[in-house]
Amino acid sequence: MNDSNTPTPPPWTTDKPTAVIVLADGTVIEGKGLGAVGDVVAEICFNTALTGYQEILTDPSYLGQIVTFTFPHIGNIGANDEDIEDLTPASRHGAVGAIFKADITQPSNYRSATHLDQWLKGRGIIALSGIDTRALTAWIRENGAPNAVIAHDPGGVFDIEALKAKAKAWPGLVDLDLAKEASSGQSSQWTEKPWVWNQGYAASGDAPAYHIVAIDFGVKRNILRLFSGLGAKVTVVPANTSADDILALQPDGIFLSNGPGDPAATGRYAVSVLKTLMETDIPIFGICLGHQILALALGGRTTKMHQGHHGANHPVKDHTTGKVEIVSMNHGFAVDASSLPDGVEETHVSLFDGSNCGLAVKGRPVFSVQHHPEASPGPQDSHYLFRRFMNLVRARKGEEALAERA
Repeated sequence: MNDSNTPTPPPWTTDKPTAVIVLADGTVIEGKGLGAVGDVVAEICFNTALTGYQEILTDPSYLGQIVTFTFPHIGNIGANDEDIEDLTPASRHGAVGAIFKADITQPSNYRSATHLDQWLKGRGIIALSGIDTRALTAWIRENGAPNAVIAHDPGGVFDIEALKAKAKAWPGLVDLDLAKEASSGQSSQWTEKPWVWNQGYAASGDAPAYHIVAIDFGVKRNILRLFSGLGAKVTVVPANTSADDILALQPDGIFLSNGPGDPAATGRYAVSVLKTLMETDIPIFGICLGHQILALALGGRTTKMHQGHHGANHPVKDHTTGKVEIVSMNHGFAVDASSLPDGVEETHVSLFDGSNCGLAVKGRPVFSVQHHPEASPGPQDSHYLFRRFMNLVRARKGEEALAERA
C-alpha cells in the first residue's frame, strides 16, 4: 500500500527508452518520452537561452524544427497561457519537438498553471529527455543542423528502420515555404500592450494615433504588443495579401514579420508585393524572415546556415550608432551581405560570425534586422528599433521624433 504522501513517479522515470531521435545518417539516440505520442520529422537545432522555453517553443519561426535546449533544467517554472508567442495557439504554429537533458521537475513558480509535460501534450509537441544535450549540440556545431525524426511511444516500441527511412527521405527546410502555414488565415486587429509586472497585458485604451499593417509570415505576439504600446493601431494581414489590399488599408507604416522556412520560397509571392510597397513613401520595417524577404526584394540573396543562430545571448553591432547590444536570435537562413546592391547599406552585424543582421535603403524609410528586437525571451537592448521605425512614421506625418532609447 502506497503512502498517500509519496508522489506517484511520473511515466518517464522508467529505464526502458520510450523516445528516440533518429538522424538522417542513421544515428539513433534513446531517451525518455514526454509530451505528445507519435513521431515527426524536422530539422534539429539548439537554443542557448537560459529562460523562456515556452516562448521559444511557441515561436512560429521554429515551425519545422526540433529544439535542443542547452540549458539542462527545462520545465521548472511550469507553463501558463500568457507566455505564448504564436498568434493562433489552436493551430500550434511553433516547434514540433523538444529535447531536454534533465527530467521535468514539479513547477515552482507562482505564474504556473500546468505542468510542462501536460502543456506539451496539449500543444502536440513530442519531447525527449535524459540525453547528453551538450554532446548533441557539439555534434550539430561540427556537422550542421541535421534532419531527424523524434518519436515517443510509452511502450517503447519503435520501427527503427522505418524511422531511419523517414528521416533520410525528408528534403529539409531548403526551398520549403512554411510561412503560409504559420500565417493567420484572415485579417485581424491587435490591441494588447506589453506585459507589466503583476498586472499582465493591458488593452490599448487610447485612440491610436498611427496605423501599422503587419504582414504575418508567422508573427510573434510581443512584436505586436510593442507596436500597440507605442500608440499604434495594428492590423495583421495574411502572408499572401496583395499590395493593393495592403495599400487599401491606408497604413502609416508596414511591418514584415518573422516566420519559418526558406525565405527564397516565401519570396516567390512576397517579393513582388514588397517591390510595389517600396514604390510608396510608406515606412517599412522587417524582422527575421521579413528582413530576408526584404533583402530578396532589393536584389540580394539568402543562404542556408551551417547551424543557424538560436538563443538570447548573441552580440550584434549597430553600425548606425557604433553600439553593441545583446540580442535574441532564431534563424537558419541569412542574408548574403556581399549580394546587397548599391543604395542598400549593412546596418547591423553579428559579432559571433560576422553575418549580416540588418540593412537600410539609403534615402528611403525602409530598414530591417535579422535578430528579434522584441525578445520574449531575451534582453531588451534592441527595443529602440521599434521607436526608430515609429519615428519614420511620425516624420512622414510631420511630427516630432521620439527619443530612440526611452
